[in-house]
Amino acid sequence: MNMDSRNYLLLLLGMAFVTYLPRLIPVMILSKRNIPEVLVKFLKFIPVSVLSALLLPNILMVDNKINLSSSNTLLVTSILTFPLAYKTRNMFLTVIAGMITLVILNRLMV
Repeated sequence: MNMDSRNYLLLLLGMAFVTYLPRLIPVMILSKRNIPEVLVKFLKFIPVSVLSALLLPNILMVDNKINLSSSNTLLVTSILTFPLAYKTRNMFLTVIAGMITLVILNRLMV
């Protein structure tokens, strides 16, 4: 099937609409209501939970096997950068420190 620019643009607009709509509807509905404080506290944990669920398997697994040894550079980097993340709560600084640590560990392991 040949994808000309008109079909490509329609596909792109359709995907944008389908992606944006599930975000817009709850905002429109909930913006007019008072949300209980307990629900707000609960909702604040969702991004951290999702990010953890996405990252943890990649950190712990090497070659489709769980690797908890010091040869797992992602695990070592995570352990070393966790105190910085906990103390500063600065994502930018933590990511930069993690990248630098990972580069150093990868250079040492070669």
